[in-house]
Amino acid sequence: MTDDAAEKPTPRRRPLRLLLWVIAIGLGLTILSNLIFPDLDLSWEDRIALIRVEGVILDAQPTVGELKKFGDSPSIKAIVLRIDSPGGGVVPSQEIYDAVKRVRNKSNKAVVASMGTVAASGGYYIACATDRIIANPGTLTGSIGVIMEMANVEGLLKKIGVEGVVIKSGRFKDIGSPLRKMSDEDRRLLQTVMDDVHQQFIQAVAEGRSLDVAEVQPLADGRIFTGRQAKEAKLVDELGDLDDAIRLAADLAGIEGEPRVVEPRRRFSIRELLESRLFGGLPKIDLQTGVSLKYLMAF
Repeated sequence: MTDDAAEKPTPRRRPLRLLLWVIAIGLGLTILSNLIFPDLDLSWEDRIALIRVEGVILDAQPTVGELKKFGDSPSIKAIVLRIDSPGGGVVPSQEIYDAVKRVRNKSNKAVVASMGTVAASGGYYIACATDRIIANPGTLTGSIGVIMEMANVEGLLKKIGVEGVVIKSGRFKDIGSPLRKMSDEDRRLLQTVMDDVHQQFIQAVAEGRSLDVAEVQPLADGRIFTGRQAKEAKLVDELGDLDDAIRLAADLAGIEGEPRVVEPRRRFSIRELLESRLFGGLPKIDLQTGVSLKYLMAF
């Protein structure tokens, strides 16, 4: 009788075990839901989202996706776009620009741009879509212009005895080809394309900064500005750092006190892990050919 009584749990230990099981199951469900639904938002606390645009802008989709997610979240009241980029492709820059405008107009949320070391060309193009732009005094910005770069290897091929052969069905089909010297007619045609894309940039700046096109035109020759110079030229609103941008976003959203800042969760990718392990130490080679327009600060 004494041994049987000792093996049975006492009434006091049963609630404790039950509580531990409930806590363990709750933690397990939380971890599982975060893995399966990483973008699920269960918080109703007013927050500010911080999205980073860093490096050369080649693919807009990650940033566009983050803008949409935070734009649709009811607990996100404002977004700070931290830009540290010399620009990049014309189309990716324009897609992010349009996504920022959608968040402002459709989701009715304030978006503040915070400029880091450099926010030039396509990086500045994106900033023009926001409600307010804050730059550090030493930030490099501006570079309002378009660039197209291509190589002519015709002379090199002749030296090594290689002849390039092109078969085409239109006289401009091989425009920008590295196998031949560019003709004056080719150059004039490409210049008209460049001028049109440049004008799109100027119009975006004029609209975003509430300036006349005539005011932007003298500033749109590709020159760069410091943050302080850009403020004098009305290209940015205020001088300050990331914390200043977060406080401004909180004020625009009507958040009192210290705002809670959240950033996008980085999804775990086995592919990225393997690529970084296998090829992380190797230099990346850009094999892009043909005509490519860039809102990119040359460096």
